[in-house]
Order: sequence, then C-alpha cells, then structure tokens
Amino acid sequence: MRITVFGAAGNVGSRVVTEALARGHHVVAVVRDPARGHTLPAVVEVRAGDAAHVADVVELSTGQDVVISATRPAPGREPDLVTTTEALLAGAVRTGVRLLLVGGAAGLTVPGTGATVIDQPDFPAFLRPIALACNGQLAACRAEKTADWTYLSPPMVLEPGERTGTYRLGTDELLTDAEGGSALSMEDLAVALLDEAERPGHRRTRFTAAY
Repeated sequence: MRITVFGAAGNVGSRVVTEALARGHHVVAVVRDPARGHTLPAVVEVRAGDAAHVADVVELSTGQDVVISATRPAPGREPDLVTTTEALLAGAVRTGVRLLLVGGAAGLTVPGTGATVIDQPDFPAFLRPIALACNGQLAACRAEKTADWTYLSPPMVLEPGERTGTYRLGTDELLTDAEGGSALSMEDLAVALLDEAERPGHRRTRFTAAY
C-alpha cells in the first residue's frame, strides 16, 4: 500500500511510519518542519506539508491508498485540531482516499458510569483543552457525509513502550482491564492502526484499542 502519514515525526506518527515500513508499505512522511525529516528512516519519502491546508492534503494524498493523521497542536493552540481535521476531511473528499485519524479518549464512555472520560470528577484540568479539541475533532468527522474516515481513540494511558502485537478492540466505551486500568503502548497503537488500514473494519466510525 501507499500510505501518507501527517505528523510523521511525532511520538505516534513516527511509530506509525516504523510499523508501516516493517509491513512493506511505501510511506510518504509529511512534516511541517523539513528539519525534522532527519529523525525518520532513510527509506521513507519525506515531504513538507501542513495538514491544516487543504491544498497540501490533496497534493500529498493524491494517488495514495490511505492517509493517516497523527497530528497534535502545540499547547495553547488546541482548537487548531478541529480546523486541521476539517482540512483533512475536505482533502479526503477531493481525492477519495481513505483517512485514518488518531484522536483522543475523552469522549469514550467509562464502563458502569454512563458518563464520558472528560466528565469524570478526577479528570485533570490541564488536559481539558486538548480533550475538548479531540471531541470537536470527532464531531467534525461525524458531520462530514462524504469522506471515507475512521477515528481511533486511544486508551487513558498511551506511552512509548513495547510492541507486543496484541490488543483488544472496542467502539465507544473505554476499554479497561481487571484492575480498572486502560493502557496501550504507542507501538501497539500503531499496530492497531495499520491493521485497520490493511483490513478495514470501522469505516465512518470511531473505534478504540487497549490491552
């Protein structure tokens, strides 16, 4: 497959690139700052571009099989996530290429509560701006009636770690283990994302993954 990855030099994006290459896919790694291209494997095709610009999205996704976005706004610019998502969706409409977005966990329902993650009393205040932006990101996807999109919500804890190749899937409810924890390594999130790219099972909907 030919895969374009926006946010390719980020924590999640770089792992998506690594996983896609390991599976033999051709990767176009998109970075806003060309200077960050040196952090990526030499075999990838590094291109400069901005996911917030529809023209860039169209140029960098035309002829591809899948576009994956793992972009995250800088602190203080969290609302940019929604406008960037709208540009990605508009580009996907023009090209007809499937769009996979790495989103947030805040809108998932907590088991046994009927309330979402962001509405829990102990939800950290400092995470609220990006959580609200992720909820807006998903709303933008659901409002778009033409694009072929998929939205992946991570678990509560998403950190660098080991690639095990194992995970569980869910839809709109937070996945927790027997102790109530909800976690996944960034490496295994990339596995879940590439599995979905290769074997689509959640078109025009949200899904989640965790151990």
